[in-house]
Amino acid sequence: MALMITDECINCDVCEPECPNNAIFMGVQIYQIDPAKCTECLGHYDVPQCVQVCPVACIPLDPQHVENHDMLWAKYQRLVNQAA
Repeated sequence: MALMITDECINCDVCEPECPNNAIFMGVQIYQIDPAKCTECLGHYDVPQCVQVCPVACIPLDPQHVENHDMLWAKYQRLVNQAA
């Protein structure tokens, strides 16, 4: 699954620079995660880095974007190929 940022976000700015896929961006009021770019850090790290650094634990799985490991891996491969 892609991750999402809930309205508990305090805009502390620690998650955005941790995202290896540049999926996190400032929305209208709080940070948001682009589900087309979020791989839960698969291909980069063992655990999602934004979740690790978030001081208020406001980054759960996004139930609107259900993906399994193979789907996340395919997304990671697509993103890597686009960057090349």
